[in-house]
Amino acid sequence: MRSFWDRLNLRPNERRLVVGVAVVLFIVLNAFLVWPHFKDWTQMQDRLYGAQNKLARYQTEVNQMGEYKRRLQTLEGEGGAAFSQDQDIQLLRTIQTHAYETGVNITQTPKAITQTNEFFLEQVQNLSLQGREEQLVNFLYNLGSGNSMVRVRDLSLRPDVPARQQLSGNVRLVASYPKKTATRPSMPAPQTAAANSPNQNR
Repeated sequence: MRSFWDRLNLRPNERRLVVGVAVVLFIVLNAFLVWPHFKDWTQMQDRLYGAQNKLARYQTEVNQMGEYKRRLQTLEGEGGAAFSQDQDIQLLRTIQTHAYETGVNITQTPKAITQTNEFFLEQVQNLSLQGREEQLVNFLYNLGSGNSMVRVRDLSLRPDVPARQQLSGNVRLVASYPKKTATRPSMPAPQTAAANSPNQNR
C-alpha cells in the first residue's frame, strides 16, 4: 500500500514545507483557542470553593434559628425587646420630614444608638444641622408636638462662619418607647374557709 505522502506525490522539500505549515497552524490554533482557557479550571475551582463556604455559613445561621427565637422570646418576656430596623428608619424619616418642612439643613446623621432602662427603650439620634433661628425653633417644636415621644436632650448652637446669618450646631434627640411587659398567668381566687366547710345544722 502506498503511504499518505506517496499519494500526495510530494518531494522531500515539499513534505518538509507541509509539515512545517501544519506545525505552525497547530501552534496558532492552540494560542488562540486553547491556551487562553488554561485559567478557566482554576477560576471555576475558586468559584466553587467560595460558593461552598457561603453555603456553609448560611446553613450554620439556619441551624441557629431555633436558638435565636428562644433568645428573642426571653428578651421580650423580660421587657427587653430590641428595636427593629424599621423603627430606626421611621425615626430618621420623621426627623428629615420636619427638617424639610421647616427649611433646616441636616448636614450629618450618625447611626442611632439604642439604650434601655427599667421602663423604656430609648433611641438616641445625634444630628448636625444648619438654619436660621426661626427655622430651628420650628423644627424642634414640631418634633416634640402632638403624640411624638421625641425630645431634645442636648443642644449646642453657634453662628455660621463667615456669613454669620445662620446658626449651625449639634442636637441629640431621644425617642422613647415603652417596654413590653411580660404577662403573668392569673391565679385563681382562694376559696374561703366557709365555702369549704360542711353545711351547718339548720
